[in-house]
Amino acid sequence: MNSTDDDLVQRIKRDLADSYDEELELELEDRNVDELAGSLLDTSSAQYKESRRQYFRELFRMQGELVKLQDWVVKTGHKVVILFEGRDAAGKGGVIKRITQRLNPRVCRVAALPAPNAREQTQWYFQRYAAHLPGAGEMVLFDRSWYNRAGVERVMEFCSDDQYEEFFRSVPEFEKMLVRSGIQLIKYWFSISDEEQHLRFMGRIHDPLKQWKLSPMDMESRRRWEEYTKAKEIMLERTHIAEAPWWVVQAVDKKKARLNCIHHLLQQIPYGEIAHPTIVLPPRERHDDYVRQPVPQEIVVPEVY
Repeated sequence: MNSTDDDLVQRIKRDLADSYDEELELELEDRNVDELAGSLLDTSSAQYKESRRQYFRELFRMQGELVKLQDWVVKTGHKVVILFEGRDAAGKGGVIKRITQRLNPRVCRVAALPAPNAREQTQWYFQRYAAHLPGAGEMVLFDRSWYNRAGVERVMEFCSDDQYEEFFRSVPEFEKMLVRSGIQLIKYWFSISDEEQHLRFMGRIHDPLKQWKLSPMDMESRRRWEEYTKAKEIMLERTHIAEAPWWVVQAVDKKKARLNCIHHLLQQIPYGEIAHPTIVLPPRERHDDYVRQPVPQEIVVPEVY
């Protein structure tokens, strides 16, 4: 094995360690990051462990701010739409998980639409997306959005040239209309390098728990890297408007990308802390004539663990 191959193996191992961190983020409640996150890999350097601890501390701090933002959105009736776009494996789903992790799903929800069915293909292009727009006091995060037409549909030739050009004529007006209606629209593009996408795809190929993330479409998108690059450049140029500008997140480092995106998002909304009344747990009522009935053993889940 040459040094290049060895570097690739080490990068894949490091990416696997990061995936363990991701699971830890979703489970960790006691915030004991120094003990738990730092001990995942005994071979990790002290500098790497410290960077992970700093990451967790910042993530938890900003998730606390997101809770304040959520309260403000509910109190004021603000409406927010956030679009997350980028190549396959760019990290869109990862940052969405960290944003929504500690929020109320009734307030902050994710829209990840599948490919349009036969009926939807005959509708006004924006129609199926409009159905997911927020009401007062709601935030909607689109994991891919109407910009599919400017990206995957263009590259994979799922739309005609006329449909493609009509999209660019319509989307600025559509977004301006959303903003005039009181919806705040924030658009993020997650940018990764050719080499980083290759690494992440290799990591998915070698991780049985992530192989499902690789579809034939992903494989084809990898082959057509340059065509996606051209489509992305055209999209950013033709749809970057004052009412809803694009923001590019440098996403080669997944953890930095998450923190930078969340930090930026918090700066875009003029939220403030909302005062809440003190919560007092009421005493439970007890009645002498109530007798709890035993649960039939045949419906009890076996205690294997």
